[in-house]
Amino acid sequence: MSKYFWFAILYIVCAPFIGGLLEGIDRKVAARMQGRKGPSVLQPFYEINKLFAKQSVVVNSVQDFLVCGFLVFVVFTGALFFWGGDILLVFFALTLAGIFFIMSACSANAPYSSMGAQRELMQMMAYEPMVLLTAIGFYIATGSFSVKEIAQSNISAICLLPGFFIGFLYILTIKFRKSPYDISTSHHAHQEMVRGLTTELSGNILALVTLSHWYENVFLLGVIGLFIVNSSWLSIPAAILVCLASFLLETLIDNVFPRVRWQTMLKWTWIVTLAAGGINLMIVMLMK
Repeated sequence: MSKYFWFAILYIVCAPFIGGLLEGIDRKVAARMQGRKGPSVLQPFYEINKLFAKQSVVVNSVQDFLVCGFLVFVVFTGALFFWGGDILLVFFALTLAGIFFIMSACSANAPYSSMGAQRELMQMMAYEPMVLLTAIGFYIATGSFSVKEIAQSNISAICLLPGFFIGFLYILTIKFRKSPYDISTSHHAHQEMVRGLTTELSGNILALVTLSHWYENVFLLGVIGLFIVNSSWLSIPAAILVCLASFLLETLIDNVFPRVRWQTMLKWTWIVTLAAGGINLMIVMLMK
């Protein structure tokens, strides 16, 4: 068996623990920024364990199926990525996972859930162009859509794709559900929409959503790392450091900027996509 098979297994087994630990670090760092002590870095694990122990109250059985579908496709997305699969298929699977999540909110037929689903669709409209451009950028830079071949390139992809890196880092604010672009799930208690997409979820079903986000966050940081890694083993520690720095940067942004309206999010995300990704794409194509 190839090493990439074991990478996929490690992702499936370890990603929940890494994702939960990252959330704990995020809370601790955010608390320090606000002059508070903050909870233990293990607090997310206590919370998800408590959710699994609670009885789940759902509006209908379809909601259970859709949330489980969301989890399955998020895990499949990350496993395929770390297995070295086709990055286009990876991103399409991630989009399908997002659709399952949106449909689960719509199935509740509740005002806050429906509003959250509509805003989530707006977020998808904002970040999907940059996601597809990222896949195209990797292909132009390395000549392959295979994650395995991209990771084994002679030079790091970021050397040819700095604009794509900036653009993808920008949309991570949406994917990590951080301010100023957290408009569908209300990450902060002071927002007007209660919990948005997850308003009608409780108990172990809400725990599955939390688990899915942990898997998704680790996968997204893996994409950041793909910009850094190359055929040299020395690039792996550098990729890990860049991933941690990117995550802490998102924490800083979350605590500095207030939430904006969806129109502002859509406008600025497309501007960054066109400016950073579009210009970088044209330059790389001319170089090729």
